[in-house]
Amino acid sequence: MEQISIGYGAIALPDEALATPSRSHSGIVRLDIALRGSTRDFLDAPAPDPRKRADEFHAWMQARVDFGGFPYAKTLLGNPRPVSTLRLADGREISGLNFSSQDYLNLSTHSCVTEVAIEAIRQFGLHSAGSTALAGNCALSTELEIAIAELVHTEYVSLFPTGWAAGFGAVKALIRPTDHVVIDQLAHNCLLEGAAAATRNVHIQRHLDIEHARRLLTRIRAKDCLNGILLVTEGVFSMNSDSPDIRAMQALAAEYDAVLLVDVAHDLGCMGPGGTGQIGIQGMLGQVDLVMGSFSKSFASNGGFVASNRPAVKEYLRFYASPNTFSNALSPVQVATILKSTRIIQSSEGETRRKALMNAIHALRTALELRGRIVLGSPSPIVPVHVGTDAVARLACGVMAERGLITNLVEYPAVSLNTARLRLQVMSEHSAFDCKLAAEIADASVKHANDTVFGH
Repeated sequence: MEQISIGYGAIALPDEALATPSRSHSGIVRLDIALRGSTRDFLDAPAPDPRKRADEFHAWMQARVDFGGFPYAKTLLGNPRPVSTLRLADGREISGLNFSSQDYLNLSTHSCVTEVAIEAIRQFGLHSAGSTALAGNCALSTELEIAIAELVHTEYVSLFPTGWAAGFGAVKALIRPTDHVVIDQLAHNCLLEGAAAATRNVHIQRHLDIEHARRLLTRIRAKDCLNGILLVTEGVFSMNSDSPDIRAMQALAAEYDAVLLVDVAHDLGCMGPGGTGQIGIQGMLGQVDLVMGSFSKSFASNGGFVASNRPAVKEYLRFYASPNTFSNALSPVQVATILKSTRIIQSSEGETRRKALMNAIHALRTALELRGRIVLGSPSPIVPVHVGTDAVARLACGVMAERGLITNLVEYPAVSLNTARLRLQVMSEHSAFDCKLAAEIADASVKHANDTVFGH
């Protein structure tokens, strides 16, 4: 029995761990490297040559890859179907249940969607050849803006080349250095990065804690009645699959003369009446100050948007949101894809696909809970399964891949220490059998990893 340190305490590791997963390894030193540390270790370390940090990170990452089961940098070798083949970072090809793709409604392979994409290429070519501030939009772009505005019940929509660009660009454009951002601690990276780039006055709100948000806003307004405040939350948080009280957040924003921004990346299209997401579920359509979203989850394409009821906001973002002003606009094929997906989402077929998706979500959550697994949050296309220590989670992911389950791992610093979780992403074409089998593999793999690390 070997004792190894994994950054937050020593664990006992039996000799058998060197054979988990069943691959050749380079010994206990490399195993120690593979199971300890995090990406944060290589972020702020001083180095006279910034490439040195990259070298150190690469060595650590390569140790994890060599150990086997590295759950990142996977390559999809075909369509994002419920059963797919992916290439792992170590070069192995794994075929199995695919719970790692975020094509929630399986529209990326829909025949009508692919047909309009091909027709857009014939009509407009492949490239938009400019930013939206210049000549980057095509005729379909205006149609898409109108369609998304109708979906979220606002008057105006600004399109962005990616969802990340929309989140970062909106915050960075609207907030000046003297303004304030009050933001949920689990908000997406694009929103946190946008806030940090815009102002030093970033106030982190405890997750979903409205009273804490109120205290932060009270404290700000007690000292500053002149500058703006942006209050930021999400429709569905991707780490916990939980949602805020949007009505209460909007009322709070109004009370303190703040502006509410809600990121609907993971719920718009795939949840709620007519695909309107949590804003629709909570009866807040048309009542939220700013709605920001990504097309990459339910709309079969890269891209993002920001919606509001003010034409001035749309034009301001066109010229002051740098990812919009200085990036190429969405290509015609992307615009056509998203537009057709939006039409399907709003149709009876969209409702059928959402029902199938929710059935699969419930089947997966139920199967996991019946096996004693802690499933976080409430039903959404993201099913987070608590694992615990990063070491156990890393080992479990390797075992899962070899047993035919492909999923994603969330570990520190994306979540706090000892709260690593699997993030299974469900698609409408996943069957009840797929979900039951995935739960069986996940449960057995985590048990195997726990036994390996802790010896029980």
